[in-house]
Amino acid sequence: MAREPRVLGIVLAGGEGKRLWPLTADRAKPAVPFGGNYRLIDFVLSNLVNANYLRICVLTQYKSHSLDRHITTTWRMSTALGDYITPVPAQQRLGPRWYTGSADAILQSANLIYDDKPDYIIVFGADHVYRMDPRQMVEQHIASGAGATVAGLRVPRHEATAFGVIDADPDHRVIEFLEKPAEPPGLPDNPDQSYASMGNYVFTTEALLEALRQDAGDEESVHDMGTNIMPMMVKQGDAYVYDFADNDVPGAEERDRGYWRDVGSLDAYYDAHMDLVAVHPIFNLYNQQWPIYTHHPQLPPAKFVEGGIAQESVVGAGAIVAGATVRHSIIASNVRLAAGAYVEGSVLMDGVQVGRGAVVRRAILDKDVVVPEGAHIGLEPDLDHARYHVSEGGIVVLGKSQLALP
Repeated sequence: MAREPRVLGIVLAGGEGKRLWPLTADRAKPAVPFGGNYRLIDFVLSNLVNANYLRICVLTQYKSHSLDRHITTTWRMSTALGDYITPVPAQQRLGPRWYTGSADAILQSANLIYDDKPDYIIVFGADHVYRMDPRQMVEQHIASGAGATVAGLRVPRHEATAFGVIDADPDHRVIEFLEKPAEPPGLPDNPDQSYASMGNYVFTTEALLEALRQDAGDEESVHDMGTNIMPMMVKQGDAYVYDFADNDVPGAEERDRGYWRDVGSLDAYYDAHMDLVAVHPIFNLYNQQWPIYTHHPQLPPAKFVEGGIAQESVVGAGAIVAGATVRHSIIASNVRLAAGAYVEGSVLMDGVQVGRGAVVRRAILDKDVVVPEGAHIGLEPDLDHARYHVSEGGIVVLGKSQLALP
């Protein structure tokens, strides 16, 4: 019987997430809550674990305490079988400095690779919302004999100017790796589409290690996977693209097939939440054949009393809707909504309290925010701008434990 290839997962989870502030004021970007139950990192880890890739190192850096705690308490693998998911902070193994880029993060953590001795290495980002079976990407990588494979997302060509773009030939060999080009190249089979890089890679181990060594010696490099490592391997003719449209996730429906969202900005984060609450959601959290795993606290079911209602919404365990109205919103666990409160088009995280008669519209309220009786959020733009953080798209955002003004 042929030996299964040994695959090591590396998840890059060290980003500051400045564009998600104030949600990242007290936590790393991958630790930001999402969808009522989850944290952003749960999506990539669920994809890897569902694919039976059970040895994973999560490279962390900024404000990583809540992320480290979530990983160590939630993602426990079988030590008897040698499986693990472990957070790895910046260790300054190559000198007294932080990671200077994603490639440098892997180079500084090369001991993890030497210890595990994998044949192939998966390098995925930690802050995207999607489902993917990475086994299919690994299988294509092995069959191609490539040193590197990057996942490509088909996007309309006129929108590709906002992405790192992959120019590939009909055999999927990458010709050029372009950063936010003014004139994105079309696809061989569709000139109106381009491949946007998803930031997900598969490497043959020796090819990656050699590329990291070369990059470390380049004083002009910013030591980034997309900016430096991939272009280097493209020049060597050793890089291929994997078409994300070919990925077939068990249980996926036509509506959410190929769903992928970069939630790096507040507006993108908000829009991804609104994708969840339609009758036929664009992203289906209820696919039991490819579940999204997380830690579920021991809480009673949600309760609706005194005529409280929720329409086209997700409501978490332990929430109490007492005479309040909720529409088109995400309500996380332990939220309390008092009589006469009205919440619409909003994201309320754990422990939020909304008082009697208060109104919350088009807002994101972080954990333990308190909205006092009669307060209004999202109704008066000028007042909201004066009092709170407001995104470019007009979403009002209150940070962790913030008290809304009456």
